[in-house]
Amino acid sequence: MTSDSQTADANSSSAPQPLKGLALFLAAFALALCNFTVVLDITIANVSVSHISGGLAVSPSQGLWVLTSYAVAEAITVPLTGWLATRFGTVRMLIACVAGFGASSFLCGISSSIEMLVIARVLQGLSGGPIMPLTQTMLTRIFPPEKHSLAMGLWATTTIAAPIFGPILGGWISDNWSWHWIFFINLPVIGFCLFTFLRSLGRYETVTARAPLDRIGLILLIVWVSAFQIMLETGREHDWFNSDTVVVLAIIAALGFVSFVIWEWYEPDPVVNIRLLRDRTLAVSTLAISLGFGAFFASVVLVPLWMQQVLGYTAANAGLVTGFQGVLAILVAPLAAGLLNRVDVRLTVSLGILWLGLTTLLRLSWNTDSTFWMLAIPQLLQGIGMPFFFVGLTALSIAAVRPDQVASAAGIVTFSRTMAGAMATALASTLWTDNGRVQRAEMVQTLNDAGNAATAMERGGLTSGQSYSALERMVESQALTGSALHVFALTFVLFVVAALSIWLAPRPARALDPGGGH
Repeated sequence: MTSDSQTADANSSSAPQPLKGLALFLAAFALALCNFTVVLDITIANVSVSHISGGLAVSPSQGLWVLTSYAVAEAITVPLTGWLATRFGTVRMLIACVAGFGASSFLCGISSSIEMLVIARVLQGLSGGPIMPLTQTMLTRIFPPEKHSLAMGLWATTTIAAPIFGPILGGWISDNWSWHWIFFINLPVIGFCLFTFLRSLGRYETVTARAPLDRIGLILLIVWVSAFQIMLETGREHDWFNSDTVVVLAIIAALGFVSFVIWEWYEPDPVVNIRLLRDRTLAVSTLAISLGFGAFFASVVLVPLWMQQVLGYTAANAGLVTGFQGVLAILVAPLAAGLLNRVDVRLTVSLGILWLGLTTLLRLSWNTDSTFWMLAIPQLLQGIGMPFFFVGLTALSIAAVRPDQVASAAGIVTFSRTMAGAMATALASTLWTDNGRVQRAEMVQTLNDAGNAATAMERGGLTSGQSYSALERMVESQALTGSALHVFALTFVLFVVAALSIWLAPRPARALDPGGGH
């Protein structure tokens, strides 16, 4: 969700002068660093799931709660950013959210159980959600109008760069220190940002007003999102709809969602203004970015898990491979923004998504003998398509709405994108493990001469128990690898559908703004 700069300025009795010199540099650096840290925490735990699961004595699938709890909590608070800023002031909310993010990061670091860690991650997501649009808004206020494009470029760079460093930094810290430190490292950064904000941003505080809050809509949002996510997370542990608990959660989620849609449609001041989806451009863009981001995030989660559990990669090396996807993304991002108004954006977006799909097909050649660079090359090439996908769709999604509707439209897109990522995390990991068990059973049934293979291993110096354990590990590795390739193939289909769906939107009638949303 983004805040429209004109709307924000209208809330101020007088527009303060932009910062200059060292003050501008420090404030801009702190805002960019703050946004970087929040986005970093979305991916920093991806490669650390195995370490976290082992340290807390839970299964890797239970460890994925650490990822999805943050994303879902963020999705809930993002639509509230506008109301919070109006009610309490933009600067005060930014400082409060940053302080809350720091406190919850500390709680994450000292967590001694999966329950405590998940609760702390929820608090972290609730605090982190508004930080992204608030830092974007503040960057446009501290820079002079003629340098707003520079401000948005700075913000966009941190948003794209953070997912690169997340897996790399998370892996290195987990391998060399402890998974607790992937959260503790936030504290000095948050301390610096808070100090800078308190010294330099006070003049940019906005006038507060008692804006109406859609309490019923908010409650319905929390109910259906929470029930749906708990259903996804517990389903794989309780054999899905063979469990009464999962069935009840599914009913609550379905009824909550329908009630939410109906209520928000007729509510004058909705939490999520879904009436804007009557605009075909926004509706199609939301669909495409949900499908594309879901497919993208499924691979982001699955690739490091497969590398660690099957190939025996350390978290640091798995993070390094995963992080390659952002190298070319940073370099290509200016080109993607520059082409927005020179080429039909539907074409660049469609080609960008198809490129993501084609690089996904390269993963179908992966096997248990794949080298580091065989794994890294598809990740590296994938980065070329990311800016065309993210920048283009973000700009297109708000192209047809009025300036006063930009924040609401961006909120819808961000909410959908975040929920798609959380769903993809749960579904991809579930499909991977469940299909892996099926393939393992099929491989065991069709395994020829297992006894002879074990005998040959025993002649090589292994004991009977060691030989059969080696065979079991081999079958398990092949089954999980085959299952991972199955998931990659499904994500390719999603990418193709997303790429084709964008042509349902009309060509934008006005110039596009690359900094219009996040």
